[in-house]
Amino acid sequence: MSQLFPELYTKGSKIWIKHSTDVWQCAVIKVNFSQKEKSLVVEDEEEQEITIPVKDLSCLPPLRNPDILIGANDLTSLSYLHEPADLWRRDHSDVSYYNLRVRFLEQSAIYTWCGIVLVAINPFCDLEIYGEETIQTYHKSQGAAQLDPHIYAVSEDAYSKLERDDRNQSIIVSGESGAGKTVSAKFAMRYFASIAGTDSSNIENRVLASNPIMEAIGNAKTNRNDNSSRFGKYIQILFDRQSRAITGGNMRTYLLEKSRVSRQSEGERNFHIFYQMCTYAQQNNLKHLKLDSNTEFAYLASIEPTPYDDMDRFIEAMQCLGFTEKQQNLIYNVVAAILHAGNIEFTRIDDEKCCLSDDSEPHLQTFCSLLGLDSSATKHWLTHRLLKTGMRELITTTLTAELAQYGRDALLKFVYETMFSWIVALINKALGPTNTSVTYPFIGVLDIYGFEHFETNSFEQFCINYANEVLQQQFNQHVFKLEQEEYVREGIDWQFITFTDNQPVIDIIEAKPIGILCLLDEECKMPKGTDETWGAKLYSQITLGEVFQKPKFGSRNSFIIQHFADTVVYNVEGFLEKNRDTIWDEQIDLLKRSTVVDVLFSDSLSGEPTQKSGGKIKITPQQQSQKQQKQAKATVGSQFRDSLAALMKTLNATEPHYVRCIKPNDNKGGFEFNNIRAVQQLRACGVLETIR
Repeated sequence: MSQLFPELYTKGSKIWIKHSTDVWQCAVIKVNFSQKEKSLVVEDEEEQEITIPVKDLSCLPPLRNPDILIGANDLTSLSYLHEPADLWRRDHSDVSYYNLRVRFLEQSAIYTWCGIVLVAINPFCDLEIYGEETIQTYHKSQGAAQLDPHIYAVSEDAYSKLERDDRNQSIIVSGESGAGKTVSAKFAMRYFASIAGTDSSNIENRVLASNPIMEAIGNAKTNRNDNSSRFGKYIQILFDRQSRAITGGNMRTYLLEKSRVSRQSEGERNFHIFYQMCTYAQQNNLKHLKLDSNTEFAYLASIEPTPYDDMDRFIEAMQCLGFTEKQQNLIYNVVAAILHAGNIEFTRIDDEKCCLSDDSEPHLQTFCSLLGLDSSATKHWLTHRLLKTGMRELITTTLTAELAQYGRDALLKFVYETMFSWIVALINKALGPTNTSVTYPFIGVLDIYGFEHFETNSFEQFCINYANEVLQQQFNQHVFKLEQEEYVREGIDWQFITFTDNQPVIDIIEAKPIGILCLLDEECKMPKGTDETWGAKLYSQITLGEVFQKPKFGSRNSFIIQHFADTVVYNVEGFLEKNRDTIWDEQIDLLKRSTVVDVLFSDSLSGEPTQKSGGKIKITPQQQSQKQQKQAKATVGSQFRDSLAALMKTLNATEPHYVRCIKPNDNKGGFEFNNIRAVQQLRACGVLETIR
């Protein structure tokens, strides 16, 4: 262990010692270290003398970098981070957060290199570092390494490698909710639009116009982030193979959190578009939407105004992308109709029946008017449904007030999700290149939900954290596994670095047939399956261990997963229904007969032509059986697993560039840095291991 250079621990040398609130604190050695004494005498920042026990040389505290290196723009350049790999300790990487802190607080520098990774700290305020002059500086540079770290440096590196290597590129932006992922992704897209736009085409503006639209319909205020993306997206910017000018774009989306439409946690809000629509309707006197300020809507848990309530950018973006007036009005109608339908309440008649409350009638009429639905049929199918009693028999049965409310919410979430997908399709059509027979090189920008850990964690958090596990594994594969295997193949003298491999977590989630997702799908097929029976099945079939754990209390309705970022307790309540994502056939057929929004629903489950309004709803047992089979084959969890696998296939076929976003505090304060929170995130996302 003498290789640990104990001779450096001399009087006057600076070291790091652990601190309860600051994580680490600087101290000065008072007496030359002697291996015989088994201790080190230091003085901390409060001028208190401390004696640190040193059982062996591995217990020596980390040395502080020379002052000249503090604030360096690349963490791998710090001198005391270049020890031999077998002598590495996590303590030495942990103290690199201090370098980030100094850059952030003293230099107002939010970007720092960590080898091939760009660390981006959210300043929670606007900075004047993204203008056209800055873009041209990076584009005209002789290499990103010559300039300060910046999202533009990553973007230029991707663009130049696309041109030089003729290989598709991806910029993977990750970090927890509120860390600034969406902003980083937007600036990367702005960079490409600026350097690769053409005078004769408006395509670069159309690519950028997708951002305000997707933010309006897919983002919302959460307790951690005022503009949180409640869906994931991978945007491919297509380039001409010869000129490298932008020729088009394409967007894939993942797992919209549609449960937010009907329910939001305390202190959170619905999607921005609902508030924008209310404000816009009142300002422009759109009386037919009936969104006046005197009406309270049950689906808007919080009506406190935010900077995201202005609809002007949304409308400008739709016009830029060529949305017709009819398409724009359809969106307005759908958003307003959902708010009105959310105010439809049900009154209990007896244990098996319910009816619409008296106060609900005006909202029902507005809902039907806006969507072009037959009001009597809508009223009937909000309080009734069809049940299959035999091989070929269907009967109409009444609903309890609770079931009717469930059906209403499921219907409206389905309507919103379908509108969301339709808008994405319109955007992709507007961004598509004129020549569709050519395969274009592309740079993809991935902006997907960050790791989430709330007081109550449900199916949505499970899927989001599963996605983050898969992305973390992709990062591990590229940065650690593949690099080190390459060194071995080439015979380079190299000491293997141990890193946190999260494959066991992914195995627990997606293994077949005994994985969490498979067991969930299996329970969804059981006629008497419940969240509780599924929870019991997890404990009976999955071995408890480091990854899958059982809480000391409440194990009947919860389970624990040790994720790469944190330990999360999941509540099983709602898992089965959210995974089934049930929408009743008779309600879908009702929507297909709309005279206004039929375009959204005509192909949602089949391509068969449907009868327009005025006709009777007729569903044959064969049709219902076919639809049930389709739904049974495509649960939300299985769809999400497949879409993640497709995303990983795409990412692995590109050269990746990594941006790790850090949330420096939880109160969204401008240029505030919480040491504990920063170190937690740096440890979790693999940045500190990258330094090694």
